[in-house]
Amino acid sequence: MAEQSIAGAAGRAMAADGDRSVRARSVILLLCLALALCVFLSLTSGASDASAVRVIRDWFIGAVPADAVLAARDQLIVYDIRMPRVLLGVLIGAALAVCGAVMQGLFRNPLADPGLIGVSAGSGLGAVAIIVLGATWLAPVTLALGALALPLAAFSGGLAVTLLLYAIATRQGRTSVATMLLAGIAISALAMALTGVLIFMADDRQLRDLTFWQLGSLAGATWAKVSTVGPVIVLALSAMPFLSRGLNALALGEATAGHLGIPVQRLKYIAIVGVSAAVGASVAVSGGIGFIGIVVPHVLRLAIGPDNRYLLPASALLGATMLLLADAVARTIVAPAELPIGIVTAVAGAPFFLWILLRNRGIVDL
Repeated sequence: MAEQSIAGAAGRAMAADGDRSVRARSVILLLCLALALCVFLSLTSGASDASAVRVIRDWFIGAVPADAVLAARDQLIVYDIRMPRVLLGVLIGAALAVCGAVMQGLFRNPLADPGLIGVSAGSGLGAVAIIVLGATWLAPVTLALGALALPLAAFSGGLAVTLLLYAIATRQGRTSVATMLLAGIAISALAMALTGVLIFMADDRQLRDLTFWQLGSLAGATWAKVSTVGPVIVLALSAMPFLSRGLNALALGEATAGHLGIPVQRLKYIAIVGVSAAVGASVAVSGGIGFIGIVVPHVLRLAIGPDNRYLLPASALLGATMLLLADAVARTIVAPAELPIGIVTAVAGAPFFLWILLRNRGIVDL
């Protein structure tokens, strides 16, 4: 009788898992359609009346001679302005959301986020150092690395902060959530203070660029930036799905994950380097865009559960979609001017973060 009840419980658990898997696949499919729709709307809307539909028509049937000038203008706007902006938005949104999900799985806490615990601040410090000191003290580095100097500096800053945070929060193989959050706040404050010193040293042109850069924006998207940071983000994101099994096991505790055959330390190192690379590259070209990494994974956990096999790809899709929507709001809410996208994500994300904090009051035991 007991064996039958155990078998029945196992069967019900497998059925529930199957139902959750079906739901997760359905949500991922819907997110693919939503992202495709957002990409199309982003390419077809903007301050200019350029028609992406006309550009697509010209691909297949050629431009009408009477509309040659108009077609050339449309191609310039769609190809050189909107397409790199949309592609950069997709890459950065996916990177921030997936990195948030990975860090929450790594620290086993839904409040972990690259922006909250100082990774974004460290990446920003590295990028600001190159912008301000690239022509003086760091001139040899800038000359040697060329266009790679900015993303590599941002990556180095994010990696340094992440390693420091992990070293502080981990003792005897166990990571303290309270220590992580408090250390992240302190490190973020220090990085922002050093960034303030560099801003004080900047000239007027650099100061204006840095002011808008810190607020976050996709306005400066170009194909050069996409080609510079795109491979870094794609490579980092490509490695993340291979961490899903380890992150699932890590939810049971590091000791249990080790007994299940998960190389815990190697998993941590790969996650740390991948997050630092993706966040550093994103911050280097877009500036500070917050709350994507904490809002997206939490929403998806409520919808499809905590299984990282589905959570990570779904986070990439929803993160890209949300950033494109935020960019659309930033471009239209004060048209013809453009609101920094970091303001939009903060206004939408901060209340949601407070709700998460209140909903999980007991998650940080101080």
